[in-house]
Amino acid sequence: KDEKVGTGTEAIEGSEIEVSYRGTLDDGTVFDSAKSFVFTLGAKDVIRGWDMGIVGMREGGKRRLVVPPKLGYGQRGSGSAAESGYIPPGATLHFLIQIKKVRG
Repeated sequence: KDEKVGTGTEAIEGSEIEVSYRGTLDDGTVFDSAKSFVFTLGAKDVIRGWDMGIVGMREGGKRRLVVPPKLGYGQRGSGSAAESGYIPPGATLHFLIQIKKVRG
């Protein structure tokens, strides 16, 4: 769901994208966040839910993504329960993503 539609360059597969984001679990627990993260859209640098959910966004845009387990970390989860950033098996992930820059 778009919270703010951007007006800059459109994010397409193969673009280098700079985003800021916050990721939470269903209960609101924050498992990850960054003020600046750069990746290539569609290059499998990120979970499939991001590669699919960010296409079409524009610079300056802000979007909420709800990523089901099959497009996130599936039944394996990520990390250890004893560590920060733990994602349990079968978790639905919630992201607030803002596009800061699109290159290419």
